[in-house]
Amino acid sequence: MLLHKEGKGPLCGFALGLIGINAFIALYAGAFSVIPVVISLAFFLGVLNFFRYEPRKHSTGDREIVCPADGRIVVIEETDETQILGCRCLQVSVFMNVFDMHVNWVPCNGTIEHVSHTPGRFLSAHLPKSSTDNERSAVVIRSEGGDPILVRQVAGAIARRIVTYPEVGQKVGINENLGFIKFGSRVDLYLPLGTEVHVKVGQRVKGNITDIATLPR
Repeated sequence: MLLHKEGKGPLCGFALGLIGINAFIALYAGAFSVIPVVISLAFFLGVLNFFRYEPRKHSTGDREIVCPADGRIVVIEETDETQILGCRCLQVSVFMNVFDMHVNWVPCNGTIEHVSHTPGRFLSAHLPKSSTDNERSAVVIRSEGGDPILVRQVAGAIARRIVTYPEVGQKVGINENLGFIKFGSRVDLYLPLGTEVHVKVGQRVKGNITDIATLPR
């Protein structure tokens, strides 16, 4: 299992903290110190699993939108995206639980036109209001066909940090990491009306593997 670069700092911190806690307990608990050691090891392995990384390659056409995250489709609907795009769009949302790999992927080839971060609440990420109320980052990619694609990384009830890699003016493509959300969260895609969607609500999907949609001509 590979470790994503975002996990190196937190895992070192967790390891040092757990070692310190268990050393302190061992001084006073004697033989009973094996219990917190087992609990600590299980906790550390869970965090290690969260930061796992699997390199993936995907080949697709210029109009294809590839899934930006592992998880489950929770929203497919038309909506007015008034905060950034200022138009009616087709929203497709992927919810990631704590057991999903939390790497976010670039969904299409294009050029970055907008990057922003908005402070907010930490509601459960499966709730519809989390898209507009929670802490979030937004990236707009101008696809090679000229369509603006908004990717919104949304923090969840546990997530407390969103990492976004691209910068305005940068050319990006499928197979590249868009960012990382630390612990349970979701990713929203806002696509042009007329986009053909290939997934259904409730479907399990994989980042940089599942074809989400085909943009209109």
